[in-house]
Amino acid sequence: MARGKQEGRTSMTGKRLGVGFVGSGFNARFHLLAFQSVRDADVLGVWSPNHKHAQDMATVARKLDVGEAKPYRSLGEMVADPAIDALWVCGPNFARIENFEEITDAVARGKGELRGIACEKPLGRNVAEAKRVLELTKKAGIAHGYLENQAFAPAVAQGRAIIWARGAALTGRPYLARAAEEHSGPHMPWFWQGKLQGGGVLNDMMCHSSLVVRHLLTPPDAPLGSVRPARVTGHIASLKWSRPAYAKKLQQQMGKDVDYTKAPSEDFASVVIEFETDDGATVIGEATTSWSFVGAGLRLSAELLGPEYSMSWNTLDSGLKLFFSREVKGKTGEDLVEKQNAEMGLMPVVTSESATYGYDAEDRHFVRVFLGRETPQLTFDDGLEVVKMLMTAYMSAEQGKTLDFPPAGIERFVPAVAKGTWKP
Repeated sequence: MARGKQEGRTSMTGKRLGVGFVGSGFNARFHLLAFQSVRDADVLGVWSPNHKHAQDMATVARKLDVGEAKPYRSLGEMVADPAIDALWVCGPNFARIENFEEITDAVARGKGELRGIACEKPLGRNVAEAKRVLELTKKAGIAHGYLENQAFAPAVAQGRAIIWARGAALTGRPYLARAAEEHSGPHMPWFWQGKLQGGGVLNDMMCHSSLVVRHLLTPPDAPLGSVRPARVTGHIASLKWSRPAYAKKLQQQMGKDVDYTKAPSEDFASVVIEFETDDGATVIGEATTSWSFVGAGLRLSAELLGPEYSMSWNTLDSGLKLFFSREVKGKTGEDLVEKQNAEMGLMPVVTSESATYGYDAEDRHFVRVFLGRETPQLTFDDGLEVVKMLMTAYMSAEQGKTLDFPPAGIERFVPAVAKGTWKP
């Protein structure tokens, strides 16, 4: 262990957290934007298997003034640097186990020390991988936080707090939550490949929506475990991207390895979760995800309903809208909203996406967790539970029936989509 690093750990009072990023893609850059709102941390490092990408992201971090980030040639080198106190793991799903093995091996051999690891969704491509990530991290004795930005979205957090404080306190607990995440498809080719990503849109985005409904149905002063999944009904479909014309278009955009005429992934998924609560109630969560949604861009939405109240949230119900006529023919981009689909007509603008989607509050929380100032709201144990939920939904879809949770065999289950054998 580096001496300077160990000395810096005797007391974290007043100390800033030195953060290193594993990965340099689209999601990692959302976190960089969020760190502009985090007061007690600095982004000091980036590692990516593509060193040029790591250099580029470090440059962005410095331009945003979130820290004097530098690129590292290896993950082990970044872990060993005394300046790095915690890691934000944002690499691709297929590299998750490899990344965690290298991180925890460096710590176990005394090459470095970490106060914490925050990991993006999903924790693993299946239950076996998620369990491996959890076991490696616990064995290394590193504090952990599961990154689920939508649970930290300001509208979700404030709406949930008010509903429970006013509506539920006076008329009874909520009984139905809905959540959806919908857009026109991922940015990178590996997301579209079941074997690399672990599935399709269900594995990619249902981790958000299934946790959000459970979060909304859980009292703010109670743990997630007080609202337990009991029965799961899942459904998957390829509604758009396996159609011949769109499969061809997708391959032209993403490359020859993405062929939805031969190895499609689902672009639509839904799940109904029956929860049992500590007070004996049965409550319902409905979650939907889609890569086949065509609108202004990414749409996140949620609802919570109870005996005498309801709440609703939709990120495209923006307070700012712009209109461009047919004469405004600028270049395509994502300057108005993530996964933007148009540049003319009446367009909503999400003015601060990292804040609206929950990244700012999420990163602020986990920095404070690793500084010892807060208790983690979500850990890798919760991330493992989410993966069990996703795999149960896949198993339910394949078997065409509702399953008790957790079903037998879930520890070893790999979805047909991830095997490349699924036929829509």
